[in-house]
Amino acid sequence: MAQKGVQLDQESFSCSICLDLLKDPVAVSCGHSYCMNCIKTHWDTEDERRVYSCPQCRQAFTPRPVLLKNTMLAVLVEELKKTGLQAAPADPCYAGPEDVACDVCTGRKLKACKSCLQCLASYCEKHLQPHFDAAPFKKHKLVEPRKKLQENVCSRHDEVMKIFCRTDQQSVCYLCLMDDHKGHDTVSAAAERSERRRELGVSRQNIQQRVQDRDKDVKLLQQQVEAVNRSADKAVEDSEKIFTQLIRLMEKRRSDVKQQVRSQQEAEVSRVRELQEKLEQEITELKKRDADLEELSLTEDHHQFLHDYPSLSTLGESTDSSSIKIRPLRDFEAVTAAVLKVRGKLQDVLRETWTNISQTVTEVDVLLPQPEPKTRAKFLQYSCDITLDPNTANTRLLLSDGNRKATVMSKHQSYSSHPDRFTGRCQVLSRESLTGRCYWEVERRGEGVHVAVAYKNISRAGGGDECVFGYNDKSWALQCYNNSYHFRYYKVKTPVSGPRSSRVGVYLDHRAGILSFYSISETMTLLHRVQTTFTQPLCAGLGLYFTGDTAELCKVK
Repeated sequence: MAQKGVQLDQESFSCSICLDLLKDPVAVSCGHSYCMNCIKTHWDTEDERRVYSCPQCRQAFTPRPVLLKNTMLAVLVEELKKTGLQAAPADPCYAGPEDVACDVCTGRKLKACKSCLQCLASYCEKHLQPHFDAAPFKKHKLVEPRKKLQENVCSRHDEVMKIFCRTDQQSVCYLCLMDDHKGHDTVSAAAERSERRRELGVSRQNIQQRVQDRDKDVKLLQQQVEAVNRSADKAVEDSEKIFTQLIRLMEKRRSDVKQQVRSQQEAEVSRVRELQEKLEQEITELKKRDADLEELSLTEDHHQFLHDYPSLSTLGESTDSSSIKIRPLRDFEAVTAAVLKVRGKLQDVLRETWTNISQTVTEVDVLLPQPEPKTRAKFLQYSCDITLDPNTANTRLLLSDGNRKATVMSKHQSYSSHPDRFTGRCQVLSRESLTGRCYWEVERRGEGVHVAVAYKNISRAGGGDECVFGYNDKSWALQCYNNSYHFRYYKVKTPVSGPRSSRVGVYLDHRAGILSFYSISETMTLLHRVQTTFTQPLCAGLGLYFTGDTAELCKVK
């Protein structure tokens, strides 16, 4: 309890402006005390109105009171300082760079806890108190702290803007209704906020539903990723097994050929060697008989000669040399030729089958092309925010409405030089590149407007066909005239039938290669559809050819 009493004494000697111990304390006639410099600074800001008020009770004084130092209060503060106590409100929360600061605090400002839409000022907890205590302030509208309160004030009439002009889509004050916005469709800002809040609720529901749908799509895609990985892993594993089996089969056939050749080689060599040895043995025996006969012929003893002759003159059975017939050598080169023939056939087979295998691999596609939407509401789900690129606009085109609208002018505009600019044709491309599924609408006025898409690398310099939408292989264009439509690509002109309307819808499915043009009125009618393959991101394009013609990329919901 004692500590609480000390805290009350500390607060009693604190300045309500700087929230610190009083310095050179002064008391104004309403009885509240402040630092001399704090109250002077506060009244300096009120000099223009010549009415000076108390920051706490808001009592007004005229003229500006003369301030005199309260010596008794100064002595008490000095005595309080000598006790070692410091007046410091509990846990002061000073405003940082990103915070809204209290507009009343001087010196180091506290963080504001509320902003007042009537006072157009922000207050910390202490300086906000009069809004709860004083009757005139209790009806003020307090909101969460806001930095740009002056945005609620009409810059022309210095009045709070409490009216919303639906015609011009902007907030205005009561005085604005008397002149610039006279006769416009206006409602109170509160009513417009209520309506927009209802629309916001519907938008949130749509967003939340789309989030749920996309979550389902993400899960489905994740399942497809897992399925693709499993399928690819199995295909690689099975292919490895099959090729391993083929390699093993080739290794076995290689071994078989080698073994068969070696076996045949051994058999033939063995048969020839056997006959060769037999002939060599016969030669040895014949040479021995020849030597014996030579020795007998030299014997001079008649009886001995006649006795030995019968046994030496008779020859044994001889191998008939005529039975040994050497055929032309059929060496193993034929085997090599046969193996080469097999290799050639295998290469042909692998070459043909590899084309099929490679094509089969590239045909694996998880995502099927989604069908084109059937209703305008479905198309609008793919609407994209597109703006025109000033760096591409021909100098006779005036861009306006946030670079969404192009108008052909009689005089050239003062654009800076840029390599992306169309120099010979009144054409312009979008700043954004288009991929995936996109939808946008073009509102046209005039005799001739071309609604197109083009690759970024379309030529820009000059007026040749390489620069004109629809006259080359880098652009596709629907030519809209007062009484007819035509479609052009690579100079080929195709007449298009369909209801005439000032608005054209364009649907692009880049991945599926679909480009469709629709006539938009109360109904949505297909004018022309292109099925092709887009190899690069596309840009939306507008081509205008007569002075005064306009084309605008619409904001669609």
